[in-house]
Amino acid sequence: MTLHIFNPEHDIALASNLSNFTAPHAGRQLRNDLGFLPALWAEDGDQILVEHEESAIKAYYRVCHRLEKLGITASHSSRSVQLLSKKRPFSHQETARIQPWGWDKAIRRELERMGFSEPLLPTMELTERIRMLSHRRTSAQLLPQLQTEGTVGEAFECTTYDEVAELLNRYDRLVLKAPWSSSGRGVRFCDAARLVNGEELVMKNWVRNVINTQGSMMAEPYFNKVKDFGMEFSADDEGHIHYLGLSLFHTVNGAYEGNTLATESTKMGIISRYIPVNLLENIKQNIISKLNLDGYVGPFGVDMMICAAERLKDNEKTTNDKRCLLHPCVEINLRRTMGHVALCISPTDDDIRGVMRVIYDDNHYKLKINKLR
Repeated sequence: MTLHIFNPEHDIALASNLSNFTAPHAGRQLRNDLGFLPALWAEDGDQILVEHEESAIKAYYRVCHRLEKLGITASHSSRSVQLLSKKRPFSHQETARIQPWGWDKAIRRELERMGFSEPLLPTMELTERIRMLSHRRTSAQLLPQLQTEGTVGEAFECTTYDEVAELLNRYDRLVLKAPWSSSGRGVRFCDAARLVNGEELVMKNWVRNVINTQGSMMAEPYFNKVKDFGMEFSADDEGHIHYLGLSLFHTVNGAYEGNTLATESTKMGIISRYIPVNLLENIKQNIISKLNLDGYVGPFGVDMMICAAERLKDNEKTTNDKRCLLHPCVEINLRRTMGHVALCISPTDDDIRGVMRVIYDDNHYKLKINKLR
């Protein structure tokens, strides 16, 4: 039996690097309201640790009912899983493994307080290794190994503001990223032409603060994004990487907005409007063969984007594949992602398409699933 935990505050916990970590209010509420999510991928007989048992069960059944109504049938509907409050006593002997959304010192310490210990918990050494692999440096190191004809992308790790300023002089527009951050937080767009009236000082102070607290700052040239998407994978305990599927997602200012629910052939058809299918296949195989996760076991995702091949005006759009390039590694998320969730509830019928979103309504986060016509 596997014990599953949805800990969406994981990325912030990595940045804090604290065992006794208190998540911000939004992170705690996400965990409270969407704690049922692992029931969508859990196996028969598994348990899901939730904050409030009754409300989690109701939310889970609402999602199942919505999927059935939309004609999106999934194997989870026939499984028997238990959603249990962490206030309940647990029989640790029945637990064969534990799968949180992501491993960090905080979730490890929380489970220790519940009475769990190694080997169900990763060692402190492995926990720290996962944290360092989750540094955006990992994606910057993988990116050159994925570069081929039809791709674009550069990433630099800076340890001083002067290095950032030098890159800004070279590229005019940068995307600056804290090494560890979550869903748009810790990401800022920097345009040399617009750093006026004190904005340069604000940017300089932010960069220096991130470098002081996290050790460095990641800087990337700005590209005209046409579409976000990603590839979802899992790594097994023998070090093998397995491809799971495509994730077509939507962001606003870097913050997650939602996922497209569709068959793999439909998603591939959408992406092929912009870039060749064989390019995607080559990138997938290179990730599988070249990414070294150094002992990490579990799901992970590689975010990518389709970019305009030419610099366009801010309000100009393009869907001409001859003017599009692939950025093959914007970010590596060494945890489960909303793309994995979408794969669990995607339709098997090419004629059915939906969208999965997390919304904040009536003081609660909710998983909304709608059919696209």
